[in-house]
Amino acid sequence: MKRIAVLTSGGDAPGMNAAIRAVVRKAISEGMEVYGIYDGYAGMVAGEIYPLDAASVGDIISRGGTFLHSARYPEFAQLEGQLKGIEQLKNMVLKELWLSVETVLIMALCD
Repeated sequence: MKRIAVLTSGGDAPGMNAAIRAVVRKAISEGMEVYGIYDGYAGMVAGEIYPLDAASVGDIISRGGTFLHSARYPEFAQLEGQLKGIEQLKNMVLKELWLSVETVLIMALCD
């Protein structure tokens, strides 16, 4: 089964939650497993990766910001920080499931 992860980074903007919801719903309809990475790149490195389903994104459109949250993580600009994030995605044990994410969708805005 294909797996994707969604991450938001940078400043918040209107429509981010709607975009996340659309991605999650479309991916599920295509038979994929979807995971949310909370707190941006910092969450990727810390392993804050959780499954998303239709119910978890059902009521997020009316909320401001991004329900996945965003955080500054300047270390991700360096190769070492990027490798830590990649390693988390490759080796994450999540509810007794080895998470092998094939695609990471990053929604980022400059702030």
